[in-house]
Amino acid sequence: MTSVGTIANQAVSSAESKTHELGGKYLSFRLAGEEYGLEILKVREIIGLMEITPVPCTPSFVLGVINLRGKVIPVTDLRSKFRMAPAERTGQTCIIVVDMGLLEMGILVDSVSEVRNISSEAIEAPPNFGTEVKTDFILGMGKLADRVTILLDINKILTSEEINTLQPLSAKKAA
Repeated sequence: MTSVGTIANQAVSSAESKTHELGGKYLSFRLAGEEYGLEILKVREIIGLMEITPVPCTPSFVLGVINLRGKVIPVTDLRSKFRMAPAERTGQTCIIVVDMGLLEMGILVDSVSEVRNISSEAIEAPPNFGTEVKTDFILGMGKLADRVTILLDINKILTSEEINTLQPLSAKKAA
């Protein structure tokens, strides 16, 4: 019989080994005054704000689609997805085009900061908020000087059902 303490130790050990694999380059960006990071290998490009064509019957966090050099890309509002208050769009508001494997998607962010190299030692497992709060889209917490960067797993921000909703939007070529 396994004790609760042993299971807890195994969970902590597993979380620690995951964070040791996470060191590398991250694109940092801001949402609602907080800093977030995406693995640089998932980022295709950063573009300025452009006209977004709304698409009916999509989830509320989906702003619509853009025509990016002849390719239709769905764009989501990360603030809305994370249940943050909407913000006025500024000259620094931009779209980060990310590769989610089966889907290329744009995410609207307040601003992009820089590419940072974060070592494995500077990344901690995400805090446990209990079973009621879903945090599996957080890779870890990057500790940089006097602040924390929330490192996101772009492949887990959307549910499989949400991805299935967006895939048909990106399958079409723009005219």
